[in-house]
Amino acid sequence: MGHRYGLVLGGAHLAPIVTALGLASRWRALEHFAEYGAWDRPAVERATLRLIARERPARWGGDHPVALDDTKRHRTSAKVWGTCTFQEASARSPNRAETVRAHNWVVLGDLVPGTPWMSLPHAARLYCRQSQLPTGETFHTKTAWAVEWLRQADAESSAPIVGVCDGADAVATVVEPGGHPGPGQRRIESLTRLRVDARLYQPVTSRTRPKGRRPKGGDRLAAPQHHVYWSTSWRTGRAWVYGRRRAFRSKPLRCRWSVSGPPLPVHVFVVEVPGYREPWFLVTTALDLSATKVVAVFAARVRQEDGFRDHPQRLGMEACRAWTKEPVLRTFQVQMVALTLLRLLPCRLDQTRGVGSWWHKPEWYAQKRHASLRDLCRLFWRHRTVCSQLLVALEETEKPCHGPALHGNGVSRAA
Repeated sequence: MGHRYGLVLGGAHLAPIVTALGLASRWRALEHFAEYGAWDRPAVERATLRLIARERPARWGGDHPVALDDTKRHRTSAKVWGTCTFQEASARSPNRAETVRAHNWVVLGDLVPGTPWMSLPHAARLYCRQSQLPTGETFHTKTAWAVEWLRQADAESSAPIVGVCDGADAVATVVEPGGHPGPGQRRIESLTRLRVDARLYQPVTSRTRPKGRRPKGGDRLAAPQHHVYWSTSWRTGRAWVYGRRRAFRSKPLRCRWSVSGPPLPVHVFVVEVPGYREPWFLVTTALDLSATKVVAVFAARVRQEDGFRDHPQRLGMEACRAWTKEPVLRTFQVQMVALTLLRLLPCRLDQTRGVGSWWHKPEWYAQKRHASLRDLCRLFWRHRTVCSQLLVALEETEKPCHGPALHGNGVSRAA
């Protein structure tokens, strides 16, 4: 990389950045760190979790909701870390390229209740298919990472974790480890979308068959798509769903689910929301959650999708192209932490300066109630001179020597 391939960092070349900051004399050190430098990424994830818990704790009742999802349809390459081209089926414009360079990341973040809800990412991993994994790397499945992150979030949280995910992550390797914790671990609840043909059962009774082994599950129940045969009635409720408070009706059923196993009871909901032609089929292992909370938390998962939109548009998620491992992993984590800080900063500004004092409503959007990420970018742009001077002052500040400084490839700053 470096001078040979052209270093790309956050969507811009490193040379113009260091020149604009007046750090041209530090070019070689910065280039070497950009190519090989690293830090303790799990420690940064834990610190981000603690920051979120202090600034905007994610609490919905007595639970701590977290959202798990991945940037779909992105693939990596066996020879180049974290970069590839893939066919984009939605590219209908003749002026748009048919292939797009992108990353495939699996992201975990807190869901903070509000109107609207807010998603604050704090952990991510770059996923490679086993056939595309670079030489010398260990393969990890998405579900194994999901369990690891949920346990990490549970260790830092004082409230029980509720993992909210899409149907792709509603598999036994994610649900069962959370529902059957080991010694000294808390139970992690799951909330996800249910297949229309999901296999549902009644609890196993004490009776046994005249012949053969005892069945693992009880009598088979009607699938969610045939909920008309359930012996439960419809109930009404209201919840914050996709931008406003909506009325809905739901039909609950307590049963067993083939994914979670016979010992773990689940609560299944069929939800009908006005304006949507198809009903929602939701399932959760948290039996104390009402239909209103289940609908609100699952609908809030769309805020994580908004983060997947803001990340490439505002922070250059897909602009980092590198031939080594560390720049890809390091750059995405910096951008992810920056996105969390950018979403936390308006809350702090509203508390200190007052709501609406540092941003204004456009004439065409008089009903605007919350500051956007673009409003925050405008604020930074107005104070860009002060920000540049602060960065230069931090670089020139003498740092105490407590051992080897940040380095790359085993070379300390002193060397």
